[in-house]
Amino acid sequence: MTLLDHPRLRAARPALAASLLACLAACGSGGTGSGAVPLPPAPVTANGPAVTAWVTTGDRSRLLARENAGAFGNAAAEGLQIEVDAAQRFQKMAGFGASITDASAWLLRQRMGEPQREALLQELFGRGEGQQGFEFTRLTIGASDFSRTHYSLDDRPAGETDPTLQHFSIEPNRADLLPVVKRALAINPRLNVMASPWSAPGWMKVNGSLIKGALRSDMHGVFADYLVRYVQAYAAEGVPIFALTLQNEPHFEPGDYPGMRLDPAARASVVGKHLGPKLQQLGLKTQILEWDHNWDEPQAALAMLADPVARPFVSGVAWHCYAGEAKAQQLVRDAYPDKDMWFTECSGGEWKTKWTETLPWLVRNVLIGSTRYGARGVLMWNLALDENFGPHLGGCTDCRGVVTIDSKTGAVTRNMEYYMLGHASRFVRQGAERIASSTQEGRLDTVAFRNVDDGSIVLIVCNSTTSEQRFQVQADGQRLPMSLPATSVATLVWTPAK
Repeated sequence: MTLLDHPRLRAARPALAASLLACLAACGSGGTGSGAVPLPPAPVTANGPAVTAWVTTGDRSRLLARENAGAFGNAAAEGLQIEVDAAQRFQKMAGFGASITDASAWLLRQRMGEPQREALLQELFGRGEGQQGFEFTRLTIGASDFSRTHYSLDDRPAGETDPTLQHFSIEPNRADLLPVVKRALAINPRLNVMASPWSAPGWMKVNGSLIKGALRSDMHGVFADYLVRYVQAYAAEGVPIFALTLQNEPHFEPGDYPGMRLDPAARASVVGKHLGPKLQQLGLKTQILEWDHNWDEPQAALAMLADPVARPFVSGVAWHCYAGEAKAQQLVRDAYPDKDMWFTECSGGEWKTKWTETLPWLVRNVLIGSTRYGARGVLMWNLALDENFGPHLGGCTDCRGVVTIDSKTGAVTRNMEYYMLGHASRFVRQGAERIASSTQEGRLDTVAFRNVDDGSIVLIVCNSTTSEQRFQVQADGQRLPMSLPATSVATLVWTPAK
C-alpha cells in the first residue's frame, strides 16, 4: 500500500497528490530547496474513551445540560493542561446531600400532596437517570432555627431535672421527620444519616435554657446518655445513625434559637469519659465527629484531639463554610492522618443571589475545596425551604434550601445549590475514590473521582473567570480538547479502556 492508499488519507488524495507533485517539482529528487512544501502533519485521531459532559453556566442557559464532549485522542499538548491520574488514590467517598431539617420535613409532609412528595423524594434520593442520588444527610437532635418550635427530646418544667432520662422521647419527630427519613432510606438504602444537637436540654445547662449557655460540668455523663438514647431510639425505628457530632457550632451562642457553647476541654471530657466508652460498651457502631464548625478555627479541633483519652473515640472532623478556607482541613489531616474529614454544613441565601458569582464560589470551595482537602462527604444545609425562606423560628431569615417548595401549591423550584450538588452526587457513587487531578486555582479548579463499581472517571472542572477557558484534559497518555464558558462548571465522565 502506498501513502496515498492509506484509508485515512483516501478522501484527501487529490489535494495531497498535488502537494506532493509540487514538492517534487520544487525540490528535485534529493534537495530541499527554498520552495519546499512539507508533508501535512499526521492526522489527529480520537480513538480513546468517549466523554460525556454535563454543564451548568452562570447565565443559566445550561443547567446540568448533557453534551457530547468527543473522545480522547493523540492531540499534541498545548495550552492549559488538566492531568488526571487514577493511579493516585485518596479518600473513599460516602456521599453528597443536604440536611433534612424539621422545616424541610414539615414542608414535604404538610405542604405537598403525596404524589408531589414522592416524586421529589425519588428525584433527590433516587439513583436513576436525571436523579440527584443523594447518599448523605444530617438530622438535628431537637430543634434548630429551622424548626417551628424550640424543643429538646427531654424538656422539663423550670426547676425540674431528669438525670435518668425517664422523659426522653423522640415523639416530636414522629409526625414529619421520621416518615421523610424512612422514605428516603427506602428509596436509597445506602443513605448515610448523621445527627447533631443544637443544644442539650435546658436543664443540663448553666443557664437552664435551650438558648445560649454552656453544658454543666456535672451533666457531661447525662448528656452522653441523651445522645446514646437518641441513637438507640432511631435504630429501633429503622434509621441507623452512622455518625454523631457533639454539638453544632460549639463556639457560637445564638441569641434567638437553640445553641450551646462547648469548648475543646468539655468536648474531650464528654467524648473520652462518657460517650465514647458508652457507645463501645453497647456495641454501637455510631462514629463520633469532632468540631462541626467553621474552617477558621482548626486550632479548636486540634485542641480537642490533643486529649489522649478522647482522641481514640473520634473518627473524624466536621467542617462548615461560613468563615475561613477549606485548606484548614489539611492542618488537621497533617496532625492526625487517621482522622477522616467531613463537610457538614453550608447554606445558600439571598445575600448572594448572582449565579455568576455564587455558583463558582460554591463549586470551588464546597464541592472541590472540601473534597480536595479530604472530605469524605459533602452536605448543604436545608434540603427544602419555602418561598419565605422558612419555616424558621429565630436565626437565618434569608437562607435558601436546595429546593424551594411553594407552601400553597407544593410546586418545586430547583436552586443553584441543587445544580451544584448534582454535578457530583449524580455521578460520584458511594465508595468512589478521589484521584489526582491538576488544577489552576481560581481559574480552572478541579477534582476527580473513580467509581469502583465500573471504573468510570468523574472530573469536575470549575471556570471561575469571566471569560471562556480552553484547555486539554490529559489521561492515560491521551488528550481531550475542551472549552468551558465563563462562570460555569462541567462534569466530565468517561470509562478508560481496560
